[in-house]
This record gives sequence, C-alpha cells and structure tokens, in this order.
Amino acid sequence: MKGCSLVSFTPAFAYLRTSSAANIGQDKDSDTRQRVAIESYAAANGYRIVGTFTDEAVSGTDPIESRPGMMDLLAAVLSNGTRTIIVESPDRFARDAVVQELGHRMLKERGVALIPSTAPDYFLHDTPTSELVRAILGAVSAFDRRQTVDELRASRDRASERLGRRVEGRKPVADATTHAEAKRLYRKSPKTGQRRTLRAIAAELARLGHVSPTGEPHHANTIRRMLQREGVYQAST
Repeated sequence: MKGCSLVSFTPAFAYLRTSSAANIGQDKDSDTRQRVAIESYAAANGYRIVGTFTDEAVSGTDPIESRPGMMDLLAAVLSNGTRTIIVESPDRFARDAVVQELGHRMLKERGVALIPSTAPDYFLHDTPTSELVRAILGAVSAFDRRQTVDELRASRDRASERLGRRVEGRKPVADATTHAEAKRLYRKSPKTGQRRTLRAIAAELARLGHVSPTGEPHHANTIRRMLQREGVYQAST
C-alpha cells in the first residue's frame, strides 16, 4: 500500500542486575539507567524487547546458574525461540571474569547471543582476559581429571592389598575378552552335563583377573547380562 512500510524487528530479552549496593549513593538510578541503555540500543539496531528479567541484590561475582532472574530468562529463551539477550554492559552480566566466561559459554552453547549495549562486540572476539580464563579453566579441568585418576589408583592399590593380588583398572563395558571367558565358563561340563552357577563363573573370572570396577568379583546379575548379550543364557539352568 502507498505510504506504508514494513519494519522488521528481531525479538530480544533484556537482562538487568542490581547488586546489593545498587540502592546506595550514586547508583540509586541503576535500574532505570540499565533499562534506558538497553531500550535505546534495541531501538537503534532493529531489536524489539519482548521481555525483561531482573536479578536484584545479586553480586556480579555470583554464578549465573545461582541467579533466579537469569534462570527464568534462560527458560524463556529456550521455550519461545528468542535467541538474543541485551544487557547494559559486560559487568552487568557478570563482574567476575571466570563467571562471565562460563556464563557466556553456557549461552553460546545454546545458540544465544549476548549483547552489551555499551560494547556490542565484546563477546564476539577473544580478548587476553577470555583467553587467560579459558587457560585457567582448562588447567583446573586437567587437575580434576588427574586427581580422579590418582584416587582410582589408590583405590585399586587398597583392593589389591586386601585381595592379595593385583587389581587393574576398569575394563571397557563391552570387553570382548571378559564376555568370551564368561561364555566359555558357562558351557556344560562334558563329564557331568552341568553348568557352573553364575556366582561360580564370577569367582573364576576374578581368579583370571576379570573383576568389577571396585576390584571385587562381578555380581551374578552382571554375569547373567553378559551371557544374555552373548545369546547363550538359559533361565532354566
């Protein structure tokens, strides 16, 4: 129609955070200032604010997942298709560098764009700080993995001492050797025509070095599942 134009807007959510000191001194207008900054940026860049979520009296160092407002916002993002969040500034999202990096990573993994109105490209490029934080997180993750390995080794050492033989690490769930041994031990005796019981098979497997992750013989139910996967178990035996 003549004289009419269609304007397309991208939906976005606004996120506001006021700290415990937000209503003291010069920061009394924090809430209003954040709203104005977000709405001004949205209007100038083709976004329409379709919802606003706020965390009041929440520190910038608090983890993202501990904030009620942010969790409500994330639920809304995942339920209605809106994939953009606008905040006033990076430190209003999170003041702590590690919390900021983890929070942004969580949103990015879900396909959500985070835009600070004062620095729209802030989360689009790597910075020395973000690279440092990633390096620290990687080091912490590696430390945790090593600690877990050491704890499991210590557990195996204790089990070995208790059982009087060396207990090695956990074999893969689909260990073909263990399954083959269980299947062999399940065969009927050519002399008696009888089969070993499931517990007897577990005990013999343990003697051969096939044990559970805790270093103990497998449970009878585990042996039964092995035999069922091999297609040889007969419930009547």
